[in-house]
Amino acid sequence: MKVLKACLPTWLKKPFKQFRNSIKYAGTDRYCPVCNKSSSQFLPTGFIRRENAICPHCNSLERHRLVYLFMKNKTNLFEAKLNCMLHVAPEPCLEPLFRKLLGNKYVTADLLNPRAMVKMDITDIQYPDETFDVIYCSHVLEHVPADRKAMSEFYRVLKSSGWALLLVPITADKTYEDPSIVDPDERLKAFGQKDHVRRYGPDYIDRLREAGFKVVVSEVGDFVKPDDIVRLGLSGSTGEIYYCTKDYLDDAPKHELSDGDSSL
Repeated sequence: MKVLKACLPTWLKKPFKQFRNSIKYAGTDRYCPVCNKSSSQFLPTGFIRRENAICPHCNSLERHRLVYLFMKNKTNLFEAKLNCMLHVAPEPCLEPLFRKLLGNKYVTADLLNPRAMVKMDITDIQYPDETFDVIYCSHVLEHVPADRKAMSEFYRVLKSSGWALLLVPITADKTYEDPSIVDPDERLKAFGQKDHVRRYGPDYIDRLREAGFKVVVSEVGDFVKPDDIVRLGLSGSTGEIYYCTKDYLDDAPKHELSDGDSSL
């Protein structure tokens, strides 16, 4: 099979992989809402190995499936006529969906990735105040030394009626950073990854609030039925959703959803 794939032209390799995986992982034990496909299993990944993590069809991770469900069921993204969405460091599994949904109202940005539509330093965003209806930035701020400046910039370019999902991994009891640690191996020891500059704790929310945001935090059980959590490849450690606005909106997700009874 590997020999056959190596002989294929580039334009055929992705369809071939999708066809192979549809056969290899045929089943209904797992379901990915991102690509809307079922499979017998999700695949393991991670420096610290996580089972049941990657969708074999679209390569979505747990956090991608969680945030997609949140956006689809707890926001107006799929029903409102938005003027513009900013997607920082766009994930390959989500970008095509948003591009199809929003067309020219969708902007991808990254400092280093040449595939992004705009080269952007999120600590100095070159857009006017109140440009974007939606900002989505996931697992980026832990790479940014001046994260508070980036949060302030997100606040500035977000519309008064808009919302942002600014997600980070929470891996400490309290946020820990040390600017003097610059060696990649030392950063790996201190922060869990060579290109991370801090570990965030639950006090991450305080930084968002200092930037001016009103924040509602949601966890897996707040909007996913208990019976669906395993099938979707999620867990209590998948992460939190930080729904940020300039004011508390009438249709914002409420903490009352935490009984876990809301449907997909």
